[in-house]
Amino acid sequence: MDFRELRFARAMEFTIHEINNRTDLLPGITLGYQIHDSCSAVPMAVKVTFQFANGMEPFYNDTDSCSKSAAAAVPALVGESASTTSNSMARILGLFGIPQVSHYSTCACLSDKRQFPAFLRTVPSDHHQAAALARMVKHFGWTWIGAVRSDTDYGNYGMAAFLKAAQEEGICVEYSESYYRTQPRSKLERVANVIRRSTARVIVAFVNSGDMRFLLEELARQPPPPLQWIGSETWITHPEFLKYTMCAGAIGFGVPRSVIPGLREFLLDLSPAQALKSPLLTEFWESSFSCSLKGSTGGARECDGSEDIRALQNPYTDTSQLRITNLVYKATYAIAQAIHGVICNDTQCDKSAKFTPWQILNQVKKVNFTTKNGYQVSFDSSGDPVAVYELINWQVKKDGGLDFVTVGHYDSSRPRGQEFSMSRAISWVGGQNEVQYNSLHSLRSDIIENHISFAGV
Repeated sequence: MDFRELRFARAMEFTIHEINNRTDLLPGITLGYQIHDSCSAVPMAVKVTFQFANGMEPFYNDTDSCSKSAAAAVPALVGESASTTSNSMARILGLFGIPQVSHYSTCACLSDKRQFPAFLRTVPSDHHQAAALARMVKHFGWTWIGAVRSDTDYGNYGMAAFLKAAQEEGICVEYSESYYRTQPRSKLERVANVIRRSTARVIVAFVNSGDMRFLLEELARQPPPPLQWIGSETWITHPEFLKYTMCAGAIGFGVPRSVIPGLREFLLDLSPAQALKSPLLTEFWESSFSCSLKGSTGGARECDGSEDIRALQNPYTDTSQLRITNLVYKATYAIAQAIHGVICNDTQCDKSAKFTPWQILNQVKKVNFTTKNGYQVSFDSSGDPVAVYELINWQVKKDGGLDFVTVGHYDSSRPRGQEFSMSRAISWVGGQNEVQYNSLHSLRSDIIENHISFAGV
């Protein structure tokens, strides 16, 4: 189980509880929700998409807000995380006019409203990230690089956009390799060997976290010479990767860090009895504590009540780096604001109002508001938000471990040439102030100062 994805799903649940307790948004209306597990697989994503459209039993529905015999189609949904699965979902949902607001699907392909008329997102399109990465590589004087990508919509579209921008900036690419985690191990080993044998000391990795985990594990078996890693947002802020010290000095763009008051307590307010209500939470509890809630099975001991969720240290309980989680929060609020705009006036809502997903879709396109924790939410004509990133640097701490340090910002709404602003010094590969390059390509760098699950409401 991906505990980080579970946190995303429960963040939607938390947001709906918060909305239901407000008197200024959807007064007198209680939102319900369903949670489905896509298992990070396109076939399952397609299956649950049709379940949303035809009203089949949800995987998890811990609410009495909506009747079991409610209308077949949900009016909107939050998800999916991966671009490839969102692509498959969006083609179906667009036919029904059911708005899909993704928190993490970044592929620029999803901005095409002819193919995906009902798709919106709170995460920026990779069109901006690819261009920003190319400008950053050019800014630091790197003209000889390697490139690796996930063999998915996310990786292929993102890298294609980067390579096009890089070519325009005069950057030469020694190799461009792809990998997907279900491909034969021989493919992974070949990609790793290309990296090990290359002369480029700078590598751009447009790779999703699942594929990056396999790649880094393979490289760790026989570490290559020190590399300056440049990462895309899916892995550059993933806390589980900080254990790979060979990536010290890595830089890349990440979604801004945030704080969501009350979320941590909500996540930790989970008992064994509550966990038993959901297969997802049951799996989380049993895998976290290596015990069985339903009696000993497969050799696992029976949970005895001594399990302390507050003592856990895993991506589910870690709320120190709320980045994508905040985009779930924003996506859920966007849908609530849209429903409010359809059935409510200034003072009250019509509980008996009949509305269609198309009405919610048209309304969600127009939303423009600020969340309780201070973040602005709106969409352009392509269903995309303003692209705002933090420039993240993996720096070595005093204890020898790695930590994420924000060293700059990127804002696509600023005038061209002024999108970057730097705030701290960058620590390069090996803790050096300069990146080491091969003799054929002498380059200069300066220190700059100054699964989810699917959810519908």
